[in-house]
Amino acid sequence: MDDNRRVEKTTVEAAAAGACRAPAAPAGEAASLPTALRQRVDEAIAAAGGWLPFDRFMALVLYAPGLGYYAHGSPKFGHLPEGVDGQGSDFVTAPELSPLFGHTLARQVAQALEATGTHEIWEFGAGSGALALQVLDALAAAGRPPVRYTIVDLSGSLRERQRSTLARHAERVRWVDQLPDLLEGVILGNEVLDAMPVQLLQRIGGQADGVWHERGVALTADGALAWADRPSPLRPPLEIEGPHDYLTEIHPQAEAFVRTLAERWARGAAFFIDYGFPEAEYYHPQRHMGTLICHRAHRSDDNPLVDLGLKDITAHVNFTGVALAAQDAGLAVLGYTSQGRFLINAGLLDVARDAGPRDQAMLGKLVNEHEMGELFKVLALAPVASSEGWVPLGFTAGDRTHRL
Repeated sequence: MDDNRRVEKTTVEAAAAGACRAPAAPAGEAASLPTALRQRVDEAIAAAGGWLPFDRFMALVLYAPGLGYYAHGSPKFGHLPEGVDGQGSDFVTAPELSPLFGHTLARQVAQALEATGTHEIWEFGAGSGALALQVLDALAAAGRPPVRYTIVDLSGSLRERQRSTLARHAERVRWVDQLPDLLEGVILGNEVLDAMPVQLLQRIGGQADGVWHERGVALTADGALAWADRPSPLRPPLEIEGPHDYLTEIHPQAEAFVRTLAERWARGAAFFIDYGFPEAEYYHPQRHMGTLICHRAHRSDDNPLVDLGLKDITAHVNFTGVALAAQDAGLAVLGYTSQGRFLINAGLLDVARDAGPRDQAMLGKLVNEHEMGELFKVLALAPVASSEGWVPLGFTAGDRTHRL
């Protein structure tokens, strides 16, 4: 992974934007959220001279205080698009599928705590709190509870849900809205990197004479939101072969996020679990439509310009870019592999031995290649001083670091 690429540093708040959430709006204002958010977007476009880069648009519609998708109280995590109260969820993550996920990850966390001589867990973007509960339950059952479990999540509605979920571990859990000057411990990030705003790049025309543009958002003459491309010096990290038009993403905020961690992180290990690819697959010539996708009511679409604040917007993770940014900041890459291989290495089959029928059925969704097992990857990082003398359980077989 030798590379001299650099990512511009940001403040802690900007770097962690995808992992943190803004304060929630009162429930009674839910009906007016799309209109109020659209007004905020229109104002931002006007302030930017009529053209708003997509990463700024994405940050607004996901995280604008009280208005963005992650800043209000609508249900987001769950199995069904319709709930018993008439309000359903938009997507399901691995911890909601089965506690086997968190109970297995806890084995890796326990090893990492011991190997790095740390006693605290940090989770970014804890969602419903399901993963925290599973990890804390499993560590307590094994007699290895952490001194403290710290959640970095600014959403008021999600914090309340997390407090309820984690009530029996209340003495160990705390919430923060900024990083300390010195951070020590094991870091968890499940589906966090994919929610960090991305920049969109569009190549128009063939490789020889094609022009790269940055895609942004503007207003049409009748006031509708529309895509607008501007010539740009920005480029994907790899040259894209072929004569066809090509749309893709670059990830400066995700890369800046790991740089910010590196500035304050003294000891520990981090495990980021998300859907994505190494660079060569991410920027393959055939992936010409990019990876940007929206989720609402367990359905997906590719138009983030509609239903503002009512659906999630994500992009797949370029794990090579994140790993290079980490190395550039002085961190070590401990391992990289598929979620399926990671969980099996960490003891999933042992954990599932006494599981009930439902969890046994969900096991396949966690590890099968045509489910989450291959699309989702695990990247582990650590300060160099914490990387020596041990191999994380999840990477004892099938490590793919050489493919980053």
